[in-house]
Amino acid sequence: MVTLALSAGASHAQPVDRFVTVNGLRIHYLEWGTSGKQPLILLHGIARVAHTFDHLAPHFSRNHHVFAVDMRGHGDSGWDPQGAYLVEDYVRDIEGLVAQLQLRNVVLWGNSTGGRVAQVFAGSHPELVSAVIVEDVGPERPPAISNRRADRMSQEAKGWASVDELFAQVKIDYPRTSEPVLRGFVQHGSKQNAEGRIVWKRDPAILNGFVPTELWAIVRKIKSPIIYILGGGSTIVPPETQEELRRALPQVEIVTMAGLGHYPSDEKPGDFLAIVDRFLAAPCGGK
Repeated sequence: MVTLALSAGASHAQPVDRFVTVNGLRIHYLEWGTSGKQPLILLHGIARVAHTFDHLAPHFSRNHHVFAVDMRGHGDSGWDPQGAYLVEDYVRDIEGLVAQLQLRNVVLWGNSTGGRVAQVFAGSHPELVSAVIVEDVGPERPPAISNRRADRMSQEAKGWASVDELFAQVKIDYPRTSEPVLRGFVQHGSKQNAEGRIVWKRDPAILNGFVPTELWAIVRKIKSPIIYILGGGSTIVPPETQEELRRALPQVEIVTMAGLGHYPSDEKPGDFLAIVDRFLAAPCGGK
């Protein structure tokens, strides 16, 4: 088991802020490590930001050149003027980033919506991708999930009176996640609006792209090793979807972390890192 103590020495390594312009948008990303190492691209979930990987990314910087991307409409990246936030729109930005940085032999790791982006990119560009890590998301987003997110975002749009009030809310929302991780999430993922309220640092129009989605046709084209790491307390990837993944992708591995929710990498980061390390060290993983 990998503990946070193992990566604690690296946890002080601060990323470098970078920007690249793709598809007319200024996309922000964080960079750890140095060029020449295998690229590892980290893709966050809906309404999250690149900095939500801060407690995890340094662990990989010894062997990888790590890029955590603020996807369009999130964090310090530009907002799309047309409100284009489908999975395919996010994928086009990653295509542009990979092309401009001339990345090859890429490992992709995405959680939630970022996991959908990773699946589509890997299926669209098998020649560029060496391994895929997908965190608690599959090829499908049913209407029930879309509706639940819409309800939540409509409530969050009102904002909070203070950072402390927001922090108290995220502690309720993510009871199994440590306070330091949650404080980083709030610090980097929120801002003060013109009325003095604390709101999430995101384009409200991102909800336009959070629609029922079915990606099986492109997922079936993934050629690289791929692992789905699921939270045992989550219902996002039900058993029937897991069985279809095994039929569609002979190379797939599916690991369930018992008792955890939608972001197992936040709830038990040491255990999550151990799973990823073992996957990437396998003869075909990440090579």
